[in-house]
Amino acid sequence: MCGFCGYISDKNDLEPGNNEQNEMTARAAIINHRGPDDAGYYTDDQVQLAFRRLSIIDLAGGHQPLPFENERYYIIYNGEVYNYLEIREELVQKGYEFKTTSDTEVIVALYADQGEACVNRFRGMFAFIIWDKQEKTLFAARDHFGIKPFYFMQKDGGIFFASEEKSLLLGEKNDPVSEKALQYYLTFQYVPDPLTLNEHIQSLEPGHYLIKKNEQPAEIKAYWVPSFAPVEQTLDDAKKKIRDVLIDSVKMHMRSDVTVGAFLSSGIDSTSIVALAKRFNNDIETFTVGFASKGYNEIDIARDSAEKLGVENFSVEISPEMVMEEMPKIVWYMDDPVADPAAIPNYFVAREARKHAKVVLSGEGSDELFGGYTIYHEPISLKWFDAVPDPGKKLLHALASRLPEGVKGRSFLLRGTTPLPERYVGNAFIFDEKEKSYVLKTYSEQSRFTNITDPIYRDAAANGKLDQMQLVDIETWLRGDILVVADRMTMANSLELRVPFLDKEVFNVARTLPAELKTGGGTTKYAFREAMRGIVPDSILFRRKLGFPVPIRLWLKDEMYDWARSIIRDSDTDHYINKNYVAKLLDDHRAGKADNSRKIWTVLMFMLWHQIYIEKSIDVRPQPVYQA
Repeated sequence: MCGFCGYISDKNDLEPGNNEQNEMTARAAIINHRGPDDAGYYTDDQVQLAFRRLSIIDLAGGHQPLPFENERYYIIYNGEVYNYLEIREELVQKGYEFKTTSDTEVIVALYADQGEACVNRFRGMFAFIIWDKQEKTLFAARDHFGIKPFYFMQKDGGIFFASEEKSLLLGEKNDPVSEKALQYYLTFQYVPDPLTLNEHIQSLEPGHYLIKKNEQPAEIKAYWVPSFAPVEQTLDDAKKKIRDVLIDSVKMHMRSDVTVGAFLSSGIDSTSIVALAKRFNNDIETFTVGFASKGYNEIDIARDSAEKLGVENFSVEISPEMVMEEMPKIVWYMDDPVADPAAIPNYFVAREARKHAKVVLSGEGSDELFGGYTIYHEPISLKWFDAVPDPGKKLLHALASRLPEGVKGRSFLLRGTTPLPERYVGNAFIFDEKEKSYVLKTYSEQSRFTNITDPIYRDAAANGKLDQMQLVDIETWLRGDILVVADRMTMANSLELRVPFLDKEVFNVARTLPAELKTGGGTTKYAFREAMRGIVPDSILFRRKLGFPVPIRLWLKDEMYDWARSIIRDSDTDHYINKNYVAKLLDDHRAGKADNSRKIWTVLMFMLWHQIYIEKSIDVRPQPVYQA
């Protein structure tokens, strides 16, 4: 696991050893948290590559940038390819010779053998850059789901690349905020790919690769797009396939020469991962966080699960004072603001886990693949409206709109008479377009949230509504929120996170499940839960999902009220945000008039980000190692 940065110039004017090399060293140093164990650099007249490594597997000759085929190729790489041993054996049979035992060398060797098609073979999480000196071609790719990050910035006849945006921002005198991205952020609580809040920086989308040839513009192509193709099958058949593929995935994800632990909450996802992992490491340690507030503490439940599974559990209880102290660091590590409060427990549980392990397993992705969110029942609950003709729906919608807020049945009628692409934006829907026009002084009708979701719905038009909802979440919420939080909060603590559910072979099983095996049986993740029967404790099998809940609703009324007011007052965001409107949201929340906590938190995280990255009035950065 590591962090990298690099630069390719069209001018062929780079000189090894000059100040540009020192600058690249500094860009790598600022993401030292991603790889504190080792560093490496490569420079020629066209390319600079820098690398930071967190040692996970004791590999002979795994130092990067790694050369291959008499230094024709150089690679820098962040991630783990779990099937590298199998691919390596195939390449050996074809006559390739290896100088290391690393997956890094396998990646570059497969590229030498198959070119850009190599990405279709990899099973794992990855972001990498390969430089072909002979062909003067740079090839870069990001994994299927976007588990590992990849950013780039085109500037001055060249392109900068990095694992985190902060490497690209180093030395930049102007950090223009993308008003379009900010508007999307207020809907989704994160900035959707490929945008970032910086006008000049883009994210390479999951399942995509980038090719940059000498004196030619960069070319970006998709090599994988998620899709669902349900197949009629029995519950027993589905259970066996799910169980078999998950056992195999967990086994693959356990490959390591250092201690592997696991996050453990009160739900079935993390408990399943721990139960399966214990088959391959009987001494696996687990980590849990909780909050003192009633209804927000999973520690006792997790301890009970750990005891039943026969594993050790370490826990930490989080106070609002701890959160206020660490929040600037959390925002800095995040790069762009992500207003998901789950970043808080993720940060603290990673900090606790790093005291005991270098690698942890976690349960991200199960809900999106197997149908785990309660909202996924909506196509069933609203099925009655499918029989209503369009004129009837319009009439019902108009009548429901006239009912006062809070009247029983109003929301049901409005949702049932609103087309799915207009009502389902994904798991996080913070501000609608009308509210954003009140919050944002820079609001534009041209940047509606449907610009992001409409292409997904168009591509999935032949699928059922549940499949469409899952695909929206996979292509927005999962990669823009869940995986960003997971990567940044673990890497902030130099901890590698592995997510066995987000394995392409697991997805190949999940994509074939019909709706009744996902939201049937009166529950969510029906087939998955049944597949885990006998593997996880019965007390967990059908437990309602909590997932490290955070009591910001309570905190913003009490301990965090003054903190929130000071951020609203002090942030220099008046040209973007209507502060009076936001302050009223906060006061109404405190008075109990409405639960505005998620809306307030979303604005606060942008304001705090602005103070750190734009105003630079808050500095939590480690000092980079840089010699001018």
